[in-house]
Amino acid sequence: MVGRFLAGIGAVVWAPALARYVLLQRSPHKDFAPGVWECVTGRVDQGEGFTEALVREVREELGVTVEVDFVIGTTHFYRGASQPDNELLGVIYHCSLSTPEAIRLSAEHTAVRWVTLAEARDVLRPEHPSEAWLLRVLERAKALRTLLPAAVIEMQRLGMEVG
Repeated sequence: MVGRFLAGIGAVVWAPALARYVLLQRSPHKDFAPGVWECVTGRVDQGEGFTEALVREVREELGVTVEVDFVIGTTHFYRGASQPDNELLGVIYHCSLSTPEAIRLSAEHTAVRWVTLAEARDVLRPEHPSEAWLLRVLERAKALRTLLPAAVIEMQRLGMEVG
């Protein structure tokens, strides 16, 4: 049987000038994980690809345009109870932002913090599943960003342009 599920994106935003990642605190009014620290996240709309959704979600949540560097990985989870209507498959991207001062938060978030990986370990709560997941994603992001040659990242950027 073919499954039906939601598709989503995650955007780990890196500011090279600060050598830090952005953390966003979800609004207390959100229906799922209120007050939790996260990266940019969102659903893929009907007729939209993952990269288009990424660019749109970053613009909606942060008010900026990022450079899409590479795919960090994929994810699968239930947004709420473990039932088909809540099942989500996602792609997580590493993005760079050259103007971190330009960020303007939407109503979806109440706070923004720029952190190193070490600082993220102090902020993110390992007992909270969403924050523990984000910490693992940040660890992978840093490892890939460090290990991938610049030429590979440039090649990936060309392959992910939205057109």
